[in-house]
Amino acid sequence: MKRLIPLLLLLLAPFAHAKEKYFVVERNDSAFAVTQDHRLKGRIEDLHNFNHAVAKFHGRHGFVITRDGYVIKFDPLAEKKLKEYKSSRSAIGFTLGDRYLAVANYDNRTVQILDFDLNPLQTFETGSKNVGIKVYRDRLVFALMDKDALWVLRDTRPQAPRPRFERIKVFEDVGVAPFDAMINGKDYIVGFFRSPHVGVLDLETLTYRKVPLRKTDDQPVLKVPHFGFWSISGEHIFIPAVGDNKVFVYTPDFRFVAAIEVAGLPVFTSLSPDRRFLAVTFSGKDFPRVQIVDTHSLQVVQDLRFSGKVLHLRWSQEEPLLYVSNNTGNTVVGVDTRSWKPLFRIPVRHPSGIFLYRY
Repeated sequence: MKRLIPLLLLLLAPFAHAKEKYFVVERNDSAFAVTQDHRLKGRIEDLHNFNHAVAKFHGRHGFVITRDGYVIKFDPLAEKKLKEYKSSRSAIGFTLGDRYLAVANYDNRTVQILDFDLNPLQTFETGSKNVGIKVYRDRLVFALMDKDALWVLRDTRPQAPRPRFERIKVFEDVGVAPFDAMINGKDYIVGFFRSPHVGVLDLETLTYRKVPLRKTDDQPVLKVPHFGFWSISGEHIFIPAVGDNKVFVYTPDFRFVAAIEVAGLPVFTSLSPDRRFLAVTFSGKDFPRVQIVDTHSLQVVQDLRFSGKVLHLRWSQEEPLLYVSNNTGNTVVGVDTRSWKPLFRIPVRHPSGIFLYRY
């Protein structure tokens, strides 16, 4: 019998999926709608200004940052608010380490380190709006929008219950008005409002270089949008153009590959879990629409229409589903990614960002 147990576990492994729960921002109502198993499960209310609210998860901990500078801790399993801390008057960026969170503040021009119970540990005065905050191993890196600079901090007590950071490097004149950033391997990639390049900071060697973003006609990309709207596969980086009906495709070292023609001005791109498809949302008159790009052929293969503005989307990790936030239609639509047809609709008031919690 004992010999049969490993065999049974092996046979059952494909069915031992994680569970999924979706926290959907109700941007007009300061609330999360909680959806699970294709239906509305509940709501978490009293969450302050939820314009551009961003949620992140760490084990049993859920955190969300609000436009008016609150960091809120919530229990994603019990679906209840636990605690809040006002870090500033305005903030939209934060990141999670293994035992802390770091908030990049706009209004009071600081970066603040909190523990997971939202107790303040350290505050760094920068004299600038702060953006693009990311964690890499024992390092914390962010951009100073008003000073065209990058700061790198290091945790001097990585094994202690609480971190203690010190500033180890400042990079100046990195580009005009840095705005957002992402981590790709050991590289911190930062974009700018008014410079025709991206900055690439190697977080191992602490060396910085400027990489011009140009198309095949040697014309610069007009502007780099939120990097949260980029998508990275093993072979390509997909960048929604600003002011152009295209999604630019680059190699990971920023060599131009193609410009995919799409229906309107792209806002958000998102890769499917298998990296086979790229979903693209639009601004302006093309809001009520999502186009699907085949990442092998780099061609648009599906054009999905909705009854109102589409503000966000999220691919399921467990099912062949794409969740679409239909804001003015007051629904979250579950699209079957085998047929590309709506499979179900969940009533949610003015839905915006969709955040996936797996357990």
